[in-house]
Amino acid sequence: MLEQWFELVSAVTGVFLVMFVGGLARRWKWLTKEVDQSLATFTSFVLMPSLFFHRIIIDRDLSTDLDAWYPAWIGFVCTVVGVLVAWGIAKGIGKPAGLESTSEQRTFGLCAGIGNYGYIPLPLADLFYPGCVVTLMIHNVGVDMALWSVGLYTISGKGLRSSWKRIVFSPPLMAVLIAVLIKQLGFASSVPTPILQMSEKLGRCSVPMGLVLSGAILYDYSSSVSWDRSMRVLSLGVVLRMLILPCFILALAAWFTTSEPLKQVLLLQAAMPAATFPIVMTRLYKQSVETAWIVVVGTSILSLLTIPIWMVIGKNFLGL
Repeated sequence: MLEQWFELVSAVTGVFLVMFVGGLARRWKWLTKEVDQSLATFTSFVLMPSLFFHRIIIDRDLSTDLDAWYPAWIGFVCTVVGVLVAWGIAKGIGKPAGLESTSEQRTFGLCAGIGNYGYIPLPLADLFYPGCVVTLMIHNVGVDMALWSVGLYTISGKGLRSSWKRIVFSPPLMAVLIAVLIKQLGFASSVPTPILQMSEKLGRCSVPMGLVLSGAILYDYSSSVSWDRSMRVLSLGVVLRMLILPCFILALAAWFTTSEPLKQVLLLQAAMPAATFPIVMTRLYKQSVETAWIVVVGTSILSLLTIPIWMVIGKNFLGL
């Protein structure tokens, strides 16, 4: 047990050290703000889809029937419930915690409601549960759909009508659909080797690049936070993101699926801190970046301790 604990702590620390490097690169002006948009777009539109395509094509155990999409529906449900619960709590009891404005409440709803579903769980899945990596990718398609529908409405007031094109034609979703279609038609073994090599090499860059960019963006706002209310906002975020929602996700894993890979995915999701990408959405829609920073950075730092705890608890609870 102790050996497993140290292995978990080491793995989590390694992931966050990559983000730390991104922050240092920003501080020393090796990674400037001018390149953020292009690198983020390249990561989202090229690197991550390459990773998804390659992993699905080479996975021999992936079912191509409709049940293969069940993880996406679970990801959608978990995200929608998380965002709506967080937003409801912020509107109901947020003022004593320092969430006084509508902007702060909307931001809290988005950031506290969505756990990190890509850059942190992917390397952890690779290390501890490699058999669930493809299931995690399909799960993340559902998270993205929830992010650009319910999440977008929460942060901006704009709903599905303004974001359906972004969902349907998003490169990660298209990569998953194309890869699954190729497998469904029985052509996976016919994909040219150069294509597989290209997608593999590009895919390997996706997680490190995303972590570095996240670290740089988080550093940008580190000096603009008012620490007077930070502890109150963070306390509310920690109770929700790191106590209430993990219990809900583990309950889903125990009662709504018998698939071991999906249970492993939900175990990883239950252990996650707040996702970093909502900071970008918060800045884009001119909401409370300070609130986003408090929730994301605070839960991320605490997750160095809580990820190993939840992974041990969840593993025993789910019998993995």
